[in-house]
Amino acid sequence: MKKVLILGAGMIVKPIVTYLLSKDYNVTVATRTKSKADAMIAGHPNGTSLAWTVDDEDTLDKLIADHDLTVSLLPFAYHVMVARKCIEHKKNMVTTSYVKPEMKALNEAAKKAGIIILNEIGVDPGIDHMSAMRIIDNVHKRGGKIEEFYSFCGALVAPDMDKNPFNYKFTWAPKGVIMASNNDGRYLRHGKEIYVTSENLFKDIIKVDFPEVGELEVYPNRDSLPYIDVYGIPGTKTMFRGTFRYDKWCEVIDAMKAINLLSYEKMDVEDMTYADFMAKMAGVDNKENICKKVAGKLNIPEDSNPIVAMEWLGLFSDEPINRTEDSPFEIVSDLMISKMMIKKDEEDMVVMQHTFLASYPDGTKEVIKSRMLDFGTPETDTSIARTVALPAACAVDMILEGKINITGVYIPVVPEIYNPILDQLETLGIEMVEEYGLSEDENIQ
Repeated sequence: MKKVLILGAGMIVKPIVTYLLSKDYNVTVATRTKSKADAMIAGHPNGTSLAWTVDDEDTLDKLIADHDLTVSLLPFAYHVMVARKCIEHKKNMVTTSYVKPEMKALNEAAKKAGIIILNEIGVDPGIDHMSAMRIIDNVHKRGGKIEEFYSFCGALVAPDMDKNPFNYKFTWAPKGVIMASNNDGRYLRHGKEIYVTSENLFKDIIKVDFPEVGELEVYPNRDSLPYIDVYGIPGTKTMFRGTFRYDKWCEVIDAMKAINLLSYEKMDVEDMTYADFMAKMAGVDNKENICKKVAGKLNIPEDSNPIVAMEWLGLFSDEPINRTEDSPFEIVSDLMISKMMIKKDEEDMVVMQHTFLASYPDGTKEVIKSRMLDFGTPETDTSIARTVALPAACAVDMILEGKINITGVYIPVVPEIYNPILDQLETLGIEMVEEYGLSEDENIQ
C-alpha cells in the first residue's frame, strides 16, 4: 500500500485526507497540532497523525524518505526546503501554492531525480489554470487565437447568508486575505498595459453579473502579465486576472487604506483606545464625534458604508487596545477576524469565471465563457476546502497510479495534467460549465 505524507492541517486539509484514505492509501498527517490531524483521520486504520514542527528537519527527512509522495500544505516559505528533500530522496511532491523563483530553479534537479514537483494545484491557482488551458488549447486546435482573456475568482459566503457591513466573511486564511489588500496590480486590457498602485487597488473595479449570485465586483489580482506566456497566448490584447467580491468590500477597504489602517509599520499604542488610535491614524483629535471627523478626513458622508463598517468593527469605541506596540495591520485585522469569520452552520461558495474573445482565420469571432459555482456544506466541508484540496488529492492519486508521468517542476497547464484531473473533479461535483459561440456583446464591458 502506497504512503502519502501530508504536511500541515490547516482549514483546507480535511478533504484531501478523506479522499486519499478512501482510495486505500496510507496517509500520515504531520502538523504542529496533532489533535487537528486526529480529527481529520477520524480513527481510519490507514491514517497516522504526528506532532511535528518545521524546525525539526531531521524528522522531516525521515518522513519524506519513508513515504512515496509528500504534499506540502505548509506556508509557502517552507515549500523549497521540502522540495529539496524530496529531490534528495527521489520522491514526488505536490503543493497548492504559487511557484516562486527558488522553486522554479529546482526544475533540472527534479528531472534528474525522476520526480514531479507539481505546484499551483488548488482552486486559484489550480482549477483556474486547468480550465483556462482546456479552452485555450481547444481554440488553438481549431486554428484560432485568443484576443482577450479575463479570469475572475472569489471565495465568499453564499448569497442567502447573513452579511455584515463589509458584505464579507472569512472562509479561510483571514490574515492572507487582508494582506492581499495591500498588493498592487498589473494587467493588459485592450492592448494597454495598466499598473495599479496599492493605494488605488480598490478603485479599479469591474462589475460582473454572475448567474444565481447577482452582481459582483472585481479588483485586480496581482500581476496578470506573466500568464500571457504561461497560457501560451502572446497575441492577446487583454490579460486580466481579478478577485470577486460582493459590493461594499472594495469601498470599505479602500477607505481604510486611505488612512493607513492596513499599514505594517509598528507604532506606540500603549494606553490607547480604538477611538484614540483612529484619531491618530486620521490626523484628527478625539475630543468629540470621532466618526464625523474621520468621515470628513475621508471626504465621505458620516452614514456611508466605510464609516458604518468601521464603527461596527469597533474602531470608534472607547475600548482599550491593550497593546504596547503593534502595527495598524495587526490591530485592525485581529478585530476583523474576531467578528468576520464564517460560522460552522453557514454556507460558503467559490465563484469562478473565465471570459475569452477568440478569433479564427475565416474572420469570425466568438466569446467563450467558463463558470464554476460551488457551494460548501456546513455538515461536511467548506467549498474553499473542497476546491483547494480535491484537485491536489486527484493529482496525488494520478501520480501514484502512474497516470501522470512527466518530471520536473510544473504547474497544471499541460494536457497530461489538466485533462485527467478536470475529468476526475467532475465526478466529485466540481465542474466548469463552458459556453461557446456567444456574441461579442457577452464580453466583459
